[in-house]
Amino acid sequence: MKRADGIRVLVFLLVAAGVFLLPRFVSDFRAQQFAYVGIYFIALLGLNLLTGITGQISLGHGAFMLIGGYTTAILISNGPREGEPPLELLGHQFTNDMRDIWTIPLAGLIAGLVGFLFGFPALRLRGIYLALATFAVAVAAPALVRRFDEFTGGGAGINFFDVPGRTKSETITDPITFEQTETQIKILWLQIPSFNEWLYYLCWTLALVFYGLAWLLLRGRLGRSFRAIRDSELAAASSGVNLARYKTLAFGISAFYAGVAGSLLAIATTFVNPETFPITLSIFLLVGVVVGGLGSLWPLVFGAIFIHFMQIEWAQSTERVIPDFLPVLGAIDTDLPGAPAVAFGVVLILIMLVAPGGVAGLIRSARLRLARGYGRAR
Repeated sequence: MKRADGIRVLVFLLVAAGVFLLPRFVSDFRAQQFAYVGIYFIALLGLNLLTGITGQISLGHGAFMLIGGYTTAILISNGPREGEPPLELLGHQFTNDMRDIWTIPLAGLIAGLVGFLFGFPALRLRGIYLALATFAVAVAAPALVRRFDEFTGGGAGINFFDVPGRTKSETITDPITFEQTETQIKILWLQIPSFNEWLYYLCWTLALVFYGLAWLLLRGRLGRSFRAIRDSELAAASSGVNLARYKTLAFGISAFYAGVAGSLLAIATTFVNPETFPITLSIFLLVGVVVGGLGSLWPLVFGAIFIHFMQIEWAQSTERVIPDFLPVLGAIDTDLPGAPAVAFGVVLILIMLVAPGGVAGLIRSARLRLARGYGRAR
C-alpha cells in the first residue's frame, strides 16, 4: 500500500469513528435528519459513478429509488398487521417473517437489474438525449405505481408502520406507576435507545460501506474504463474498452446504489406512495452531485446536506434563507406560493457562481494555492 493510500485509510477510519460518535452529542431529532443525509449520500455516490465518472447524464434516478422503496414496502407489508389474525390459505397460516433490513440488498439488486436492462436501449443515446430518456423514466414511474394499485396501493401507497417486520422501539407503561419507558433496540451486542438513532447508525454504516466500495472500484480496471468512456468513447473503444459492457454496468451499479437509498428512505418514513419519490427528486439528486463536485466521492456529503436541508428545512421556511443570503430581498413575502422554490434556485445559482466546480473544486483550488505558497516559501 502506498503512503498516500495509508493516510486516506487512516483519515477514513477517523471520520468513521466521528460519525458513530455523533449521536451522543446531538438530539434525537438531529440524528434523524443526519440519517436522511446518509440516505442521499448513498444515492449521490451511485449517480456520480454514472454521471461524474462515466459521463452518462441521468435525470431518472428518483425512479430507481422508487423501485427500491416499493420493493422494501411490498416485502415487509405482505403479512397481517398487529392485532390481526395470520393469513390463512388452504388451512395453513402464513406469517410474514421478512425483516426490514433484509429487504435492503434485495431492493438494491432489483433496482440494479432494472438499471442494467435500461442501459441497453440507452447505449444508442448520449448527452441531452440520454438525459431526456432518463427523465422520461422518472416521469413514468409514479404513473406506473398508480396503475398497478393491487401491488403498490395506487395513489394511497403502502403504510407499514405497524407490521411485525419493521424494526422499532416500543413504549411500555408500568401498570403501577403508569410511567412510560421506551424499550431499546438491540443489534448484536449493542443497545440503541431509539428508532431514530438506530436509523442513523443503519444509514451511515451502509453509507461508509458503499463509499469504500466506490473508492475501491474507481482504483481498479473498472474505474479506469469508466473514466476512459467519459473522456472519449472513441479513444476508449480503440484501447479495447467494451463500451456496451461498461456503460450498462455503470447504469446497473448506479441503480443499485439508488435502490438501496430508496429502501432506506422507505424504512425511515414507514410509508411510501408516488409522492415519496416525486419527479423533482431526480433533479435534486443531480443538483447534489453538482454541488458536491462531479467525479468526486467524499465531497458529495456536502451535496447531500444541501439537497436535504434546502429541500426539507430551509426551503420550507424561506425567511431563514433570504435575509441571510440575500439581504436586499428581505422585503419579499416569504409566504407567497413558490417562495421556497425561488429560495432554493437563488441559493443554487449563487453557489454555482462562487464554486462552479462544487465543493470538490473549492478544495482543489485551495490545495493549489497552498502548494504555490509552499513553493514560494521554499
